[in-house]
Amino acid sequence: MNQIRIVIFVFLLILVLSVAHPAFASVCRYYVYDGQRHQICILSINRSAKNYWEYRAAVSVDGVKRPTEVYNCHERVKVQQNGAILPFEQKDPGEMICSFFNSSRRKTRAK
Repeated sequence: MNQIRIVIFVFLLILVLSVAHPAFASVCRYYVYDGQRHQICILSINRSAKNYWEYRAAVSVDGVKRPTEVYNCHERVKVQQNGAILPFEQKDPGEMICSFFNSSRRKTRAK
């Protein structure tokens, strides 16, 4: 009876330790704008399967979380949840998203 408890305990211990828990990390950048230092963090991001230049992202600016918006890197605009289309501003999170994930800036192999 005691051996069965030990085997069950070891089995449960192995089971708990073998589960990979998701990592929660965010990409953050600091920008100086109007003489003030601002922190912009990408909390979550998804690339559009249909339009590779569009990203759906949730960001925080100076620790304040913003609602998820669609960032269009071709037209340099963001689409808010209410459907409003706004151009990127200077040091906008959209600028960070597009520059950080822009595939055209990566080096290409010589043919």
